[in-house]
Amino acid sequence: MQYDHILIRYGEISLKGKNRKQFVDRLKRNVKHMLKDFQSLEYRANRDRFFIKLNGEDGIHVAEKIQHIFGIQSFSLALKTETDLDAIKQTALEAVKQLYKPGDTFKVSAKRADKTFPLTSDELNYELGRHILIHTNDLTVNVHQPTINVRVEVRSDATYIMCKDYKGAGGLPVGSSGKAMLMISGGIDSPVAGYLSMKRGLKLEAVHFFSPPYTNERAKQKVIDLVSKLTEYGGEITLHIVPFTTIQETIQKYILKNYTMTSTRRLMLQIADKLRAKNDALAIITGESLGQVASQTLESMYTINEVTSTPILRPLIAMDKTEIIEIAEKIDTLDISNRPYEDCCTIFTPASPKTKPKVEKVQKYESYADFEPLIQEAVEKTVTIKLSQNKKAQIEKEMEDLL
Repeated sequence: MQYDHILIRYGEISLKGKNRKQFVDRLKRNVKHMLKDFQSLEYRANRDRFFIKLNGEDGIHVAEKIQHIFGIQSFSLALKTETDLDAIKQTALEAVKQLYKPGDTFKVSAKRADKTFPLTSDELNYELGRHILIHTNDLTVNVHQPTINVRVEVRSDATYIMCKDYKGAGGLPVGSSGKAMLMISGGIDSPVAGYLSMKRGLKLEAVHFFSPPYTNERAKQKVIDLVSKLTEYGGEITLHIVPFTTIQETIQKYILKNYTMTSTRRLMLQIADKLRAKNDALAIITGESLGQVASQTLESMYTINEVTSTPILRPLIAMDKTEIIEIAEKIDTLDISNRPYEDCCTIFTPASPKTKPKVEKVQKYESYADFEPLIQEAVEKTVTIKLSQNKKAQIEKEMEDLL
């Protein structure tokens, strides 16, 4: 028997009150968008559960996509049957027979959401367990650590039988918490910050600063690949590539050497803030971790932040590098970030950057040059690219065809 449904369980959404429907609707839109290549699917969501009818689509392939969607605690491939004891027994038995091997153990976990059903959950556990034991060989009960957990949900419209659970991505649906601009370099930290921000429901647009000829096309492609990887978790992401060469050359000419990093960050933040306002976002996200480098001391962050009143979100602020790398490995961005192509920040890093820069001093140094027209020019010449999984798949196919 082939699975005919996927049953999705909400995570944090279940804690919401009167506004829960808004989160459920957002999750439904996100799921439909991520699964749009599976054209036969049907969707139905309510306050407690989200159901996908497969209509012959490959449930395993659909499950692989769902695992990356934020807002889902867990989900299961399911068999739908009528809410009748004999029908439930037969469907549960067929589900187990698809999976079990000699020596396996099982238990039944029934949930009676429909209280009009005549058996209690415990009574249903007993009836189904007895039926499965009678009609299988070498299968025994283990209520603590079973090989197969037969989950049964008795609902008013139908009953769903499940034997395998998948862990979801957790968090909140992307877009349910508004939109923010992710400042992304080619390093390890900023993609992880983007991932964690999406997990809290933020829709991302990304900003990258590009300084040819000091940085090359391969460095830019690395960032495009990182953002493309993030689209697996949050759908389409717009990437803004900012020409930064003139500003960096001006910084090197007018700013005291050990203050160049501070001034660079301040000017990047001002440009990102203008792009934020232009694209109706409400915050800026960075990959900063407190004390990790000179520009990420508390004094540096205070001085850099002075140029804007926009909220700066730092998901990695209390993490050490090992924790960040573990997440980068998990989301498959680490190898991309480790490609040996430097970004504009690393190329112009001074030998002894100031770790406790003073606001009044950097303001004085920046007054030696008129940066405002350069900022405006950079914003106007910014190149925008929309990245999605479909475009990524198309590029990969074109590369395979060339090979």
